[in-house]
This record gives sequence, C-alpha cells and structure tokens, in this order.
Amino acid sequence: MPKWFDYKTSADLNAAALKLGVADIVQTDTDYSKLLEPILIGGRTVGNRLAIHPMEGCDGELDGRPGKLTFRRWKRFGNGGCKLIWGEAVAVLDEARANARQLWIHDGSLADMARLLEDLRAEHRAEWGADACSDLLVGCQLTHSGRYSYRRPLIAMHDPSLDPVTLVPHPAGDGKIPMPPDYPVLTDDDLKRAEDAYIAAAKRVVKLGFDFIDLKQCHRYLLSELLAAHERPGPYGGSFENRTRLIRNIIARIRSEVSKDILIGSRINITDFVPYEKGADGRGMPRPYSTPYKWSFGVDPMHPETADLTEPKQLVALLKSLGVSVLNISFANPYNNMHFGRPFEKPPLDGYETPEHPLLGVARHFKLAGEMQQAFPEMPMIGTGYSWLQHLFIDCAAANVNQGRIALAGVGRGAFAYPDFVKDLKSTGKIRDSQACIAVSSCTALMRAKGNEYGQFPSGCVPKDKFYGPIYREAINAYKAGNKPTPLPSPVVERADAGTPARGEGKA
Repeated sequence: MPKWFDYKTSADLNAAALKLGVADIVQTDTDYSKLLEPILIGGRTVGNRLAIHPMEGCDGELDGRPGKLTFRRWKRFGNGGCKLIWGEAVAVLDEARANARQLWIHDGSLADMARLLEDLRAEHRAEWGADACSDLLVGCQLTHSGRYSYRRPLIAMHDPSLDPVTLVPHPAGDGKIPMPPDYPVLTDDDLKRAEDAYIAAAKRVVKLGFDFIDLKQCHRYLLSELLAAHERPGPYGGSFENRTRLIRNIIARIRSEVSKDILIGSRINITDFVPYEKGADGRGMPRPYSTPYKWSFGVDPMHPETADLTEPKQLVALLKSLGVSVLNISFANPYNNMHFGRPFEKPPLDGYETPEHPLLGVARHFKLAGEMQQAFPEMPMIGTGYSWLQHLFIDCAAANVNQGRIALAGVGRGAFAYPDFVKDLKSTGKIRDSQACIAVSSCTALMRAKGNEYGQFPSGCVPKDKFYGPIYREAINAYKAGNKPTPLPSPVVERADAGTPARGEGKA
C-alpha cells in the first residue's frame, strides 16, 4: 500500500495539491509540445527541454576509471532521448572523492572516459539519427567532495550542527568517531591547491570533448560549504565576496588558461536549510541549533528552516556576469536533511521518515526554483524535485515549462528507473506509468552501502531495473550484518601538475 503517493490521474494530484494549500504551485498540463521544443543554451541549440541530472552509480573502478556499469548507465541515458545530459560527479583529486568508486579525472582515466562519452553519443546517434548529437549537450560535473570525502573529511569550516554527525578516522586507526572540535580545517593554501586541481581537471574535460563543464556548488560539498562559511576567517570566508572567491577564481582561470569557448554550468544549492536527525517517532526533526544561524547558505539566520534567496540571487548574478550559461537548481543536503532535496515515499535504512507530506517538498522545489528563474529569465535553469511524482512528473514538468516557471525539467532518480521516457513520449504521446520511479530510496540505500570488497556497492533502480535486485539483497544483508568496508589500496594521489598516476588494482 502506498504511504503517500496514491494518485492515478492529474485530477487526483490536483485535488491533493488543493487540500495541502499548494494548488497555485503544483499544477499539471498534458500539452507536452513545449517540453519537446529546442532551447538555446550558450549559443548551442539543445533539442528539447528535458534533462537528466548528474546521477552517480558509485560503480567506477577503484582508480577512478568508469566501470562496466558506468558504461551501461551512460549508454541508457544516451539512448533515452533527453537532450541535456548533466554528467555525473567526477572528482578533481583522488583525496576529494565521495566514495571509493566515484569517477576521478586524471591522465590514467582519460582513455576510458573518452570511450564513455563516445559510447553515449554513439547510442544517441543509433537511436535518433546520424545528426542527432548536433543538438545534444553532455556535461562533466567537476567536484571536490570536501566534508564528504570518503577517506577523511576535508572541511572548509566547522559547523556545530554538522560536525557531530561527520565521522572522521579514529586516531587509533580502528573505525570512525564524530568530528572533534580541533579537527583541522582546510587552509587557504589547501584551497589554492584545490583551485589548481580544478584547472587541471578542466583542461582534461576540454580535451575529452564534453560540451560543458559543471562546477558543482551543491549539497554541502566543498564549493557549496564555502558559500556557507560566514564564520571562516581570511580571504575565503565572511563576506559574500570572500565566500565566492574560489568559484570566481576557477571560472576566471578556465577562461584565461583553458578555453574561451567551453560552456560552463553549475549545479547550485539555493538554500541549505538546517541538518535533521531521526526523532523518537522515527520522523526527521531539526538537530538542535541556535540563532542567529551562521552555518548555512540561503537561509533566514533567525529562522534557518526558511529559505532566503537574497544571496542565492547575488550568486546567480555573479555567475551570469562570469559567463556561466546554464544552472541546475537544487538545495539541502542528501546526508542530513534529505526530505528537502529528495521528497521520498520511503527512506533508506539509515534515514528518517519524512516529517511532511512529500508533495509539500515538491511544491517547495517548484516555488523556489520558479522564483530564481523568474528573477533571471534569460538564464536557462533546470528544475528538480520531480521523481516523487511518479508517472505524473511529466504533467507537472509540462505545466512548469509551459508557464515559464522553469526553462527545463530534470529527473535524477527517475532517470535510473526510466531513462527512455522521452522515447515513449515522442513515439506514443505519453509515458509508461508502470516504469516511473516510485521513490522508495533503494538507489540511495545502495549509495550508502559500503560493506563489500570494494568499499562501495553500485547503485541503480531496484524496483524497475531487475539487474540491481541481487545487488540490493547482498547490500541489505551486509548492512544488517554490520559489515564494514574493506580497507582499500590507495591509488597514487595526483598533484595538479603531475603526470600519469599509477592505476589502482580495482575491478568491477
């Protein structure tokens, strides 16, 4: 039985939106024609207004090269028909990877990453025609995982709400402990080295032939955490100018040292809100905090569970002035307040039950992204928050795009479940209801699962892609047994100016 989503038709969803008081925000439309119209992004024609978000499968090799399941997923995305494919997170340094199987761009991974991109394009041409890639836009998301780097957290600041739930290696070398108050913060010189790593990575992205570079500024990874570094002293904290110093430097250097022509995009958090924890009744509740709250971006400091888009709008204006061509709008933190960013039907095993009706979370996405798009109508933005809507996501996407609330609609979890929804939409005028994501968090559970010989299980859609059923059962059994990740051999860590690093010994 469904816990929350129990809507067969758009009329059912509209009635629920009316009952919850969000009927002016969550609306539906069955005129899909504009979704299939082209849009201009940075001088490039993109063939439709449907996008795939940067969805990691946690399935690369231990040395950062794509694995066989990475190739499988990218081919499915290429075949499906979305014309903007926002490629998944690729770490700029080995030490900055979020998990043991996250992609990492270095000289030793370039050949496989080139094949990954070409395989996606070849699938697109095979399905959509010899000239189909002329209006296909494929990006590479460059990331430094910062606080969520898997070997050890690399923090830009201390955060009294997040630090107690940020685990660091035990000094004795056995297991992990909550972050102590004296845990080291990245120095200004560390951030300068990170800047160098971004530039080295950007040069490789251009060499590979991606259509755009995404500089990831969301979900409290490094560039996102710096936006919230109100209390950090020195040139990277305090004022808005200082907190945006690193992203400004990276973009300026890409233009001066890498390419004047490569398109630049960014997936940004427009608000962080506050961290949550599981309450006594199993539902999420805010972790204790004091006001004025100084550790999040895009919030009212006296009411930090409320978004304040003043600085996010300053950020968009800044990025626009620096020549950024497209933005992917997101918010919150998937580790600590997941219901904001990913409204769900059922939480992962390590999560909490949603403290609100998920449709309210969807409405929040539509409202805040819509406000940003309305403030910058000339900047193409991709909206988020559609997957919980299951088979009705396409009706809501049509309504938002038709009304000009957002330029493009993107799916993340929904693309794991149903990567070829555009193919069905174009051929039959509708999507297959039975194939849509049902938001039960099995993909997230796999992303959290570490207890195998690689230190990371691969992720995919368990209910809709039967390939992942046995993997999920193995991961759940490992979780229940309390299995810990197997220590991994560390590949050679690459300096920004180094040559080809040695490959690790991983296999997929």
